[in-house]
Amino acid sequence: MAAIFTFSAGLAPGNEALMVVEAHSGKVLIATNSTVKRPVASLTKVATAVLVVDWAEAAGVDVATREVVVPASVAQLPGANPMKLVPGERMSMLDALSSAVMGSDNAAALTLADHVGREFLARKGRSGDPVQAFVVEMNHLAEALEMGKTKFTNPHGLELPSSVGLSTAADIAKLSIYAMRRPGFTFISRQKVREVTVNGAEGARTFKVNNTNELVSETIIGLKTGTTRAAGECLSVAVERAPLIRPKADGSKGVTPRRLIVVLLNSPDRFGRAKALIPRGWAIYDEWVRGGAVVENRKREILSVPDPR
Repeated sequence: MAAIFTFSAGLAPGNEALMVVEAHSGKVLIATNSTVKRPVASLTKVATAVLVVDWAEAAGVDVATREVVVPASVAQLPGANPMKLVPGERMSMLDALSSAVMGSDNAAALTLADHVGREFLARKGRSGDPVQAFVVEMNHLAEALEMGKTKFTNPHGLELPSSVGLSTAADIAKLSIYAMRRPGFTFISRQKVREVTVNGAEGARTFKVNNTNELVSETIIGLKTGTTRAAGECLSVAVERAPLIRPKADGSKGVTPRRLIVVLLNSPDRFGRAKALIPRGWAIYDEWVRGGAVVENRKREILSVPDPR
C-alpha cells in the first residue's frame, strides 16, 4: 500500500486538510490539502506552550514554582476564560500551561506570553509590548522548524481584527513532532484532568481543568484541540506505539521507536476522523517498513523537523 498524497494549491472554505506522519522517521503516510494555509485556532497554543517550555529550560526556571501574573490585557480578551482570570491574579507557570494546553484557556495563554515576553525584552534591554515580543519569538521558532507557510499573530489563536494567524496541516505536524520531543510539554498534554490553583484578592481558589482532547489515553499522549468559526474543528494527536525490536547482523538488537502524528484542520468530525486515520496510518507505515523503508523522493515523502535548540 503506497502513501496517499493529495496536495492542493487552493482550498475551499469547507474542505478538510490533514496530514498523518510517523514522527521518528518523518515518513508522510497520508496528506490531503496539507500545504494550504488556513487558520488553525488553538493549535496555536502548541507553539505558545513549547516556547514557554524551551525558555524555562534554557533559563533554568522551574515552571512548578515560578509565578505568572495575569496582565491587564486579559480584560479585553474575547473567547474562553474558564478560570475567570482577572488582572493581578497569580498562578504557577505550570498551572497556566496546563490550563492553556489542556483546557484551551485563552487568558492563560496570554498570561504566559506576557510573562515570558517581558523576559525576552529584558534580555535584549528593550521596552515594548511583551505579548508582541513573545509572538516574534513564536515566529522565530516556526522559522527554525522550517514551518515555511506559518505566521503567528497572537499566542492563543483567536481570529482578531488584523490578527489572524495562518498555518498548514504539514507545518502543524512539524510543530507537533517537535513539541512531543519536549518532556515538559508531553507531561501536560497527555493528562486527562488536572487541578490548578489561582491566587486572587479573595485568596486561593482551585479549578479542575479537563483535557479538551477526548481521545487522550494510554497510547494517545497529546496534543491539542482548536475550534473557531474560521478554522473549523482542528485537532493534532500523538499516538505512541511500542518500539519495533529486530535482531541485527552482529547479534545485537535494533530498536525503532514509533509515534504517529495526526493533524486535522477544518474537520467535519475531528475525533471520529482521527480514530479512523490512526489504524490506516499504521497500516501504511507497517507496509513501508516491511518493504525496506524505501524513500524514492525524500522531499515529498519525508517531513524533516530540525531541532532548533
